[in-house]
Amino acid sequence: MEQYLILFKNDFDDFVERLAKIQKLVAPVKRGSKSFAFDEVTAAEDVSLNYIPTILPPKKYFMPQNETIVEYEKKQNKWEAILYSEAITLFGVHTCDLAGIQCLNLVFSDRPNDVHYIIRKKRILIIGLECNDYCDEYATCGLMDNHNANGGYDLLMTELEDRFVIHVNTVDGEELMGKLAMVKPADAESMTMLNKMRNKKREVFQPEIDIERKELKPLFEESFQAEVWDSIHEKCLSCGNCTNVCPTCYCYDVEDEIDLDFNKGKMVRKWDSCQSRPFAMISGGENFRPERGGRQRHRYMRKFNYPFEKYNRYFCTGCGRCSRTCMAKINLKETIETLIEEKK
Repeated sequence: MEQYLILFKNDFDDFVERLAKIQKLVAPVKRGSKSFAFDEVTAAEDVSLNYIPTILPPKKYFMPQNETIVEYEKKQNKWEAILYSEAITLFGVHTCDLAGIQCLNLVFSDRPNDVHYIIRKKRILIIGLECNDYCDEYATCGLMDNHNANGGYDLLMTELEDRFVIHVNTVDGEELMGKLAMVKPADAESMTMLNKMRNKKREVFQPEIDIERKELKPLFEESFQAEVWDSIHEKCLSCGNCTNVCPTCYCYDVEDEIDLDFNKGKMVRKWDSCQSRPFAMISGGENFRPERGGRQRHRYMRKFNYPFEKYNRYFCTGCGRCSRTCMAKINLKETIETLIEEKK
């Protein structure tokens, strides 16, 4: 049987303070006028409940930008795998980012599974925050059906007038709520308020582009030679912002960092980007994607075509980060709309 709880807003300060005492608490915080980031918090006043998607998605806690995976000492023939994890409560995760974490879970649990990712994931408790309205004009969560939570959380909080309704989704979530005296079982009034809000959401969130979601994969399959990639080639700066901020981009490189004595060292896994020219370069100097337009096309295919073939789901979550952060003003919605026009 589904379990719902309520937290009244006048208890929110105590709620956050208590969560922070149980284990490290990470939540969205303000970083400038229109920028937000996930960071450690200890008080409710630091938490931003109304925020546009953070600069970096919460994937940074599941696969850090720089992660030591092996330390070694050559003279002693000593190699030690570094399996570090930290207990974290990840609070206030938007539904688009919940979808992003689910995508990463698929990839890193696939054979051969990634032990480093899985160990971190097991120690992160996720409290989602339902979106009642759009973040801004860049979002395509209606088209991608990620304006609603489709799993991927331990707890999901929905803000209503004077309270939050909390959906308990896992045993870990239930155990955490059992430690907090300020949360109570949801009553009929709260459930009525929740259903009323979600009915309203059906009117607010609509596909932002004139295409059915199921048609996205065929659209990209037929658009490999589309002219839009030439146009994007002229604009793209190959900065890699789009892949760094994407909640489902997971490409990485592994580098050796060796001490000056050439004896001790470590292997470090670092985020990489398919938008950098050396990414697709192989021995002999051959490059499979030397052109910026080709690299951008590959990025789009990795969201709307290739993962659907393997995992039966799109890897675009509709968060809008790629469009929001692009220095060349390449806009995902505009690109898809152009492809639709070219196909006519």
